[in-house]
Amino acid sequence: MSPTALLSRELPTLDYSATRDRFDDTWRSPLSTLLGLGRAAGADFVEFFLERVNYISCLAEEDAITSISPRLVAGAGVRVFLGKGDCYVSTNDMSFKGLKSALEKALSILGLNLPNPQAFIPEINLELLRDYAAANGKEAWLSNCSSMQEMGDILLTANAQLNKDAAHVQSRRATYFRDWQEVLVAASDGVFARDIRLTQSVGYSLLCAEGSDRASINKRVGATNNPNFLRSWQYAEDSAEVSESAGQMLHADYVESGNYPIIMANEFGGVIFHEACGHLLETTQIERQTSPFSDMKGQKIAHENLTAWDEGLSPNAFGSIDMDDEGMPVQRTLLIENGILKNFLSDRAGCIRTGHPRTGSGRRQSYTHAAASRMRNTYIAPGNFTNEDLFNSVEKGIYCKKMGGGSVGPTGEFNFGVDEAYLIENGKITKPLKGATLIGEAKEIMKRISMSSQDLGLAAGFCGSISGSIYVTVGQPHIKVDEITVGGR
Repeated sequence: MSPTALLSRELPTLDYSATRDRFDDTWRSPLSTLLGLGRAAGADFVEFFLERVNYISCLAEEDAITSISPRLVAGAGVRVFLGKGDCYVSTNDMSFKGLKSALEKALSILGLNLPNPQAFIPEINLELLRDYAAANGKEAWLSNCSSMQEMGDILLTANAQLNKDAAHVQSRRATYFRDWQEVLVAASDGVFARDIRLTQSVGYSLLCAEGSDRASINKRVGATNNPNFLRSWQYAEDSAEVSESAGQMLHADYVESGNYPIIMANEFGGVIFHEACGHLLETTQIERQTSPFSDMKGQKIAHENLTAWDEGLSPNAFGSIDMDDEGMPVQRTLLIENGILKNFLSDRAGCIRTGHPRTGSGRRQSYTHAAASRMRNTYIAPGNFTNEDLFNSVEKGIYCKKMGGGSVGPTGEFNFGVDEAYLIENGKITKPLKGATLIGEAKEIMKRISMSSQDLGLAAGFCGSISGSIYVTVGQPHIKVDEITVGGR
């Protein structure tokens, strides 16, 4: 019986046999039926998100592998919209009965009931399966990744290199993870899309100590779409960098508190823009009216020398994706151009509630989370200055070479630790400093980023927000902030 002739009372008798170990076109019929059921119940929009995950992490401490943690996950979530309201329900029962039960629960939370037994279930015409995994040769990625034995061997070799390079070592760690994910999105607007993602990261954590002095330095690199990532890790170069930084910071003087001009290094220096400004441009913040930029599209919010992007297209970057978690193809989004706010990052819910167009930014940690507007690869664009220009413009200030952790308030107030810093005097780097904390407010600091150099660099990061923890890229060239509060001693 075709879907157009299907009666509500016949649903319990259906027995679909979709492929269980792969998301393919056999899922079309059951998902089309369930989407039609949701629409017949009165929902304005219904979406299913299916996921399978094969994850493993490995930790080397000193000269031993101390932890190997595998995780296999499979599940689905259904989101139902009614007007501007929505409800999300997840389940690890991916049978037709299990998915139908999750849909019924979501409908009931919104006050919707299944249609009467004699009601016809409308047909949802899903598009031809948009299969990014098959089209881009991703099917063999998992089998081509490093084996468990290989993971351990590489991490132990890398940790031994760190012991050779660093002095006064108190602890040394090398960590790696591989996250393989297959997803399928089907929605009542006809979306039917599949993808495979492969995200990997590896890095060092080094603690050095001598007497009462301590120095802790971390370095992490990450990539997507590369089964050979761990094999190609340049651990010797990273070891030399981490060891040198720890050596510089071990006996460094503490910074004096005050207001300073700063030069911030490229790559992970972009974490401040990501945290203090990027989140304020997501429609999840616009919906709540917690962003100071909510009504400033088309207005100047930053220095005229600042341009910033968010995109998911940079090859192998940590936040790159072929489609978002709502099935929308990825794109580039111009956030700020010459200081003018151009666009916000919007998912489906953000579009419905704020009117800002979707940008392929609907992302989630897993099937247990509803998608939300989130960043991908977010960075300040290269400018017209050289690094020499930046340093020469500073009579006395601070060079922030490596950023550490921090916190950001809901409206952009932030504080970030600096793991590696140096004093700038008359345009020259003089002595190392430690204990620096950058304190400010996004709305003010954005206007003080007056110079950007040309050496754009990207760095892997992890971002937590309303839809869980996701993989992102932060980045920037070297930038100058004319004045910022620096906490110290």
